[in-house]
Amino acid sequence: MSGGPRGAATPVPSIPDVYAVVYEHVASSADGDCAGGPGHAGFALGEWTPSWTPDEHAAAVTAVRESIGRGDVYQVNVVGHTSAPYEGNVVPALARVAGLPGARYGGVLEGDGWALATASPETLVEVRDGRVITRPIKGTRPATAAGRRELLASTKERAEHVMIVDLSRNDLSRLPGVGPVEVEELFAVRRWSGLWQAESVVSAPLTGGLDLASLLRALVPGGSVTGAPKIAALAEIARLEPVGRGVSMAAVGWVGRDHVDLGLTIRTVAVDGARVHAWAGGGIVWDSDPEAEVAEAAAKLAPVQAALADPGGGEAR
Repeated sequence: MSGGPRGAATPVPSIPDVYAVVYEHVASSADGDCAGGPGHAGFALGEWTPSWTPDEHAAAVTAVRESIGRGDVYQVNVVGHTSAPYEGNVVPALARVAGLPGARYGGVLEGDGWALATASPETLVEVRDGRVITRPIKGTRPATAAGRRELLASTKERAEHVMIVDLSRNDLSRLPGVGPVEVEELFAVRRWSGLWQAESVVSAPLTGGLDLASLLRALVPGGSVTGAPKIAALAEIARLEPVGRGVSMAAVGWVGRDHVDLGLTIRTVAVDGARVHAWAGGGIVWDSDPEAEVAEAAAKLAPVQAALADPGGGEAR
């Protein structure tokens, strides 16, 4: 983001900052097959090595709470990274990640010496039918009846969520050629794999010209993975996170002649020639509990790790 500090270096430098696939729809009677075929296809995943310990993660949460206490920020999304060595054909494992339940943006991209898979449920921005839309997600609980009740009743999660909704409203209001911003839906609870997550829908009508560069400049990086105020939150992220986010917390999707649909790359993994990389985190506010935040990040990461390791293990329990 313009004005934001530069964070730590990406752990997957082989993946380009911008990657575009240009395609044209053509009629075909042939059914496509998943690259790499079914099953493990000789794939073996090694032990995961996190870039920080649970205690270091908890200490970062405490540092954010101290910054909030000083009035520097209201909320900061703290993200951790982990990686594991692998051998064999990784593409079927990436396809399992992309197929996790609840993935609105499920897919695999491959390049020269790298690949990524996303199972993201979150819309960074969509432009369709004369409106620009963002759907921020903030707030997580296990996908049980008790978890749903707890999420709906949590004043902490709702306050955290509303901060990001307000940030999304401000981001949309910065765009040229848009009308009044409205919250169409607030704190709707939806399921991703084995988790409940709270999502809102924020939109504005298009009233004039809007180009892709202005759209990305206003909305990237997404508020739900940065915090508020956004530039101050980015400074905290750069100060605290030991490993860059790389392709995680970025965007992937489609850009057409009259339609843009970009997902925020949460629930995303990246691979280079030797290792699989994954990220997970959560929003920190004043009353966040460090141990609970560490556990929440692990819960978000668990379905992705399970899908990579086992063809039947992607659904969180």
